[in-house]
Amino acid sequence: MIRTVEEDQHVSAPVLAAYSYCEAVTGQQARNFAYGIRLLPVPKRRAMSALYAFSRRVDDIGDGDLAPDVKTARLDETRAVLDRIREGKVAEDDTDPVAVALGHAAQQFPIPLGGLDELIDGVVMDVRGETYETWEDLKVYCRCVAGAIGRLSLGVFGTEPGARNADRAPEYADTLGLALQLTNILRDIREDAEGGRTYLPADDLAKFGCSAGFSGPRPPAGSDFPGLVHFEVRRARALFAEGYRLLPMLDRRSGACVAAMAGIYRRLLDRIERDPEAVLRGRVSLPGREKAYVAVRGLSGLDARQVSRGTVRRRAR
Repeated sequence: MIRTVEEDQHVSAPVLAAYSYCEAVTGQQARNFAYGIRLLPVPKRRAMSALYAFSRRVDDIGDGDLAPDVKTARLDETRAVLDRIREGKVAEDDTDPVAVALGHAAQQFPIPLGGLDELIDGVVMDVRGETYETWEDLKVYCRCVAGAIGRLSLGVFGTEPGARNADRAPEYADTLGLALQLTNILRDIREDAEGGRTYLPADDLAKFGCSAGFSGPRPPAGSDFPGLVHFEVRRARALFAEGYRLLPMLDRRSGACVAAMAGIYRRLLDRIERDPEAVLRGRVSLPGREKAYVAVRGLSGLDARQVSRGTVRRRAR
């Protein structure tokens, strides 16, 4: 995408360099996220890249090999950086490009930075090895690590003037985040199990005979693993249907960004539904050409129009 002089003329060289760093991180590490934000105008794309780079830093601490006490200390340090950003104490020549970029983005857009505190809280839950008895318990975690990202993103996107029920936009953004996170949990069942983590509610695992966990490429003996997956897929679809109500409230390019990211995950959900045991054999993913198709579909506004007519919701049931 070509950047014009007008788009860059009010951004200093150090801030531009900081944004470039964040965009590089996003392009290298965000397999699905990057397809959506490419559709945004430059200022919004930069702000979303800054949000992603900070979030990636938090996630990497949680997913790394450090001892739990060291992870906790690193997360405390990251929260201190967030406090500096919130208080406007990060100079343009600061040595932390992510802090510089996010600080500038927070000045340009009404980003609810408290959502990043929630993300850190969610990763602290990971570090503590928390497990979840019920869906209501798991929702607390999902709202921290994904719902909050939806609400943060909405701060960048904004809503269209006069959009109906715009006061519910944060709720829909949060719900869409839950849908994406539950899809992630299904996709990563085997990988998480190998890392000693279990996210699906214990109640659900027991109901389908899967309390023994997932230590290999086959389901626990005597379990109804496909039943478990289909149960969670239906839950995720209901969340997508509710969260998609956000689309008509957004401008065309912001709506395209959200539709592209959500559309990629909905297609992942389709693949998981067709072959539940695939998630035990390896990571389910979409080829690049299919992701590109979803991005084009989002840019066309088709999903937003279908939401307005109610067809997405009916089809997702």
